[in-house]
Amino acid sequence: MMEIRIKKKPGYEDFELPRYMSGGAAGMDLRAAVEGEIELRPAEIRFIPAGIYIALPPGYEAQLRPRSGLALRHGLSIVNSPGTVDADYRGEIGVISVNLGKEPITVRRGMRIAQMVIQKVETARWVEVAELEATSRDSGGFGHTGE
Repeated sequence: MMEIRIKKKPGYEDFELPRYMSGGAAGMDLRAAVEGEIELRPAEIRFIPAGIYIALPPGYEAQLRPRSGLALRHGLSIVNSPGTVDADYRGEIGVISVNLGKEPITVRRGMRIAQMVIQKVETARWVEVAELEATSRDSGGFGHTGE
């Protein structure tokens, strides 16, 4: 199991570190580091800080994803889902949240608002060529194989 360095934002030392909520979970829950509570109106987009800073090893990223229960029950999602935290980023982790529901959502201090998945990533270099190899799909676009 890999170890990742993490630091809590001052004033949020009482926050539980992100953790897996079950033995088979892929994502660790992130909590809202807000003072009191904030209201997210329908169609409103807000940055919700998570109160942590992390140092990922080179070759890894953290993906921020919606929590399925909040998405289903309230329409809480992430605008840039999945959000990417790069290995060289050292700022506070935050979630660019959107309320896709019909009712306001109240986000309270410590509420689990998103999940974070740690992924290995590869870097690539471009090799420019005059032609690409043909495939059976070739240039078929969206919906080209039927429903």
